Amino acid sequence: MYNKRGCAYGTHRVLDPQGVLPQQAWKIDNDMQPYSNEILVDVHSLNIDSASFTEIKKRAGNDEARVRQIILELVNERGKHHNPNTGSGGMFTGQVAAIGADLAGKIDLEVGDQIASLVSLSLTPLRIDEIVAVHMDVDQVQIKGQAILFESGIYAKLPADMPNTLALAVLDVAGAPAQAAKLVRPGDTVLVIGAGGKSGLLCLHEAQKRAGVTGKVIAGTHSPASTQRVRDLGLADVVLSLDATKAVATMEAIAAVTNGKMADLVINCVNIPGTEMGSILAAKDGGVVYFFSMATSFTAAALGAEGVGKEVTMIIGNGYTEGHAEIALEVLRENPVLYRFFMDNYVK
Repeated sequence: MYNKRGCAYGTHRVLDPQGVLPQQAWKIDNDMQPYSNEILVDVHSLNIDSASFTEIKKRAGNDEARVRQIILELVNERGKHHNPNTGSGGMFTGQVAAIGADLAGKIDLEVGDQIASLVSLSLTPLRIDEIVAVHMDVDQVQIKGQAILFESGIYAKLPADMPNTLALAVLDVAGAPAQAAKLVRPGDTVLVIGAGGKSGLLCLHEAQKRAGVTGKVIAGTHSPASTQRVRDLGLADVVLSLDATKAVATMEAIAAVTNGKMADLVINCVNIPGTEMGSILAAKDGGVVYFFSMATSFTAAALGAEGVGKEVTMIIGNGYTEGHAEIALEVLRENPVLYRFFMDNYVK
């Protein structure tokens, strides 16, 4: 362990270009000797961001061996898992291996604690020694390796009442249901686009809970499987099969089920590009659009809203909000049907 102290935000790890924060950097130092204000973690699993993993699988022709190769090459080249084609990363779970002297006794961690990182892999120094397994259907990769958490890095101790892989799947998208909990008001009409994925399902639960009996929750799904999934789980008042890349058709579908009033809040959880205008046109004038999806082009959203004269408040999908880990995990505790679905589909 180094005796010297690094920058709380990790700029001492930036190799190229100099002067930027680790997330903006093309390459960072993934030497696993921690500075005095860093935490070293033995990593067990990576949960790759959905937009990133979808893009990697497409690039690999859905070939698992090629997916492994792409991930290894990416981390070896950049010192972190930061997909240059999506700009996104993911998060990890692991066991605390060492705590820098400047942090020891000042944080709620001890060596041996099982934790999940709540900061993106796109800024996290990561070394992969071996890829043990790739779970293509749930965006998870089991590895042998290590990672560094900076002094400013946030994390969550893994809960004792659920499997680590379940917590990993939920905490990867913890920002989405937590923001839904903050944004949804009683009586709101809420549209969740990409409702059949992890983040979408968790948002539907929070939307139902917060909008109450006077509100309306609309699930926008794409595939027949995701449409049936949401119906079976009973998480929405209305389930619509939508192609959100078709903006006018999306607007017309939402107008039809809201008597032309449109949605007070639109939550976008898709993992493909091109759904900005569908989200914007589905919102009422003066409404709110929350873009959680990392496939979003915020240029397209801003200029597109201007182009159609739509006055909506657009919120960037910050993956962090206070209490987001606790809120996301509590969703599964509150909803046994959703808990069972996540157990059946995300625990490997």
